[in-house]
Amino acid sequence: MSRKKIALIGAGQIGGTMALLAAQKELGDVVTFDIAEGMPQGKSLDILHGAPIVGTSVQLRGTNDYEEVRGADVVIVTAGLPRKPGMSRDDLLDVNYGIIRTVGENLKALAPDALVIVVTNPLDAMVYAMQKITGFDATRVIGMAGVLDSSRFSSLIAQELGVSAADVTTLVMGGHGDTMVPLIRYATAGGIPITQLLDKERLEAISQRTAQSGGEIVGLLKTGSAFYSPALSAIKMAEAYLRDQKRIVTCAAKLKGEYGVSGVYAGVPVVLGAKGVERIIEVELDASEQAAFDKSIAAVKELTEWVDKKSVSV
Repeated sequence: MSRKKIALIGAGQIGGTMALLAAQKELGDVVTFDIAEGMPQGKSLDILHGAPIVGTSVQLRGTNDYEEVRGADVVIVTAGLPRKPGMSRDDLLDVNYGIIRTVGENLKALAPDALVIVVTNPLDAMVYAMQKITGFDATRVIGMAGVLDSSRFSSLIAQELGVSAADVTTLVMGGHGDTMVPLIRYATAGGIPITQLLDKERLEAISQRTAQSGGEIVGLLKTGSAFYSPALSAIKMAEAYLRDQKRIVTCAAKLKGEYGVSGVYAGVPVVLGAKGVERIIEVELDASEQAAFDKSIAAVKELTEWVDKKSVSV
């Protein structure tokens, strides 16, 4: 039985970290593509030199040729400009759309059966563009956001409580931006509702910090954006698909009437397995949660409408 093939489009900080994680987990052979000559080759070789230490037998190679992506089972796209201090995710829209268009056209020709995970910001608009450009079934084109946002929310709650982050479960829905919706009511620590452990004011402050976590890291790094946790999140999604784990994760999925929304991508809980998004789970939202979700969807729609206009004009 041949090993699976994982293609990473973009060999920056996230791409390099994902290559290492995929090798450690032995998810499949890894091809890392980038337009920067030498970068994907150097990072792949560096990880390969450590293969005996981590005990992995997968092959890694870097390339500047899209042809090497042919036949990939999973493609994770991080190509694009990262945020700089003072920038919002939405500020990246125009330049990153052009990059996604090029990537999408190549994937359509070379990896028509792949699961495509988009990480490039602004996330919800870029995954929408990717699905539109490739024409792939929406169950196989998804965005990495909710796994990361929920992990951030869980980690901040765990810090506040002084407990293991592994015991905290949270759900963050909506767009991957400042309007994201951390659902306090569904957060638990060791199965205990978080509302029994922290007061409302503290939880709302943690929710706000969660929504602004990406910007907080950009402000600290000054020369880039988060990469460890996004890489971990994307590889978790790839693993769920490749190993048919049927994991319940939150990702940017295309809605077809769920939550009263159709035709746009937004973060919602899904079952992720060998068929990609095998089903979208609809959780009950109270009036305030629904209002916050609707506000987030409205922000996403502004970006997707821009993509629609752009794709017509090209």
